[in-house]
Amino acid sequence: IFAQNLGNKEITWMMLEAGAETDVVNSVGRTAAQMAAFVGQHDCVTVINNFFPRERLDYYTKPQGLDKEPKLPVKLAGPLHKIITTTNMHPVKIVLLVKENPLLAEVEALQKCYRVLDLICEKCMKQKDMNEVLAMKMHYISCIFQKCITFLKEREDKLDGFIKSLLKGRDKDGFPVYLEKLIRESIRKFPYCEATLLQQLVRSIAPVEI
Repeated sequence: IFAQNLGNKEITWMMLEAGAETDVVNSVGRTAAQMAAFVGQHDCVTVINNFFPRERLDYYTKPQGLDKEPKLPVKLAGPLHKIITTTNMHPVKIVLLVKENPLLAEVEALQKCYRVLDLICEKCMKQKDMNEVLAMKMHYISCIFQKCITFLKEREDKLDGFIKSLLKGRDKDGFPVYLEKLIRESIRKFPYCEATLLQQLVRSIAPVEI
């Protein structure tokens, strides 16, 4: 908590990687993220809320139960973890992170990754301490990966074509319609309609025309 109060993002990240618990509360019932927000250290709040322990992802690199093969190849764990923990959630940034890693920028690799993200999303929603924010983030990245697969399969310009579509503005005012529709589609496809966060997003977006 001292790190959050001081506003040191690097120390906050190091504490998290060393195993600091994000849901432990202090004497007044506040978590580290809540304390950081209280004193205005919003960058540290972002670091905490975007943190996902590598060990939780590595779980999927080992066969579980009756599985003979792991759901996620070990070679994909690092690149996927980098995307999961990024604080820049713009779709173009995520596609660029996919594009820069040859191991990830393949249809089969992305299929394995988005299925693991869907499993993590489900676990976030069904665990005792539900984490709607992380669940929504995993679902959102999964949707972008699935769209990457579509472009890799159907377009000659592949991921470059996806990026161009995201950046292209409407003729009359430059508004990025494709980007807007992608984000709305990901919200619409979130499978847990009882989630408070989803309901808040729908109430905010539904009355606004593209």
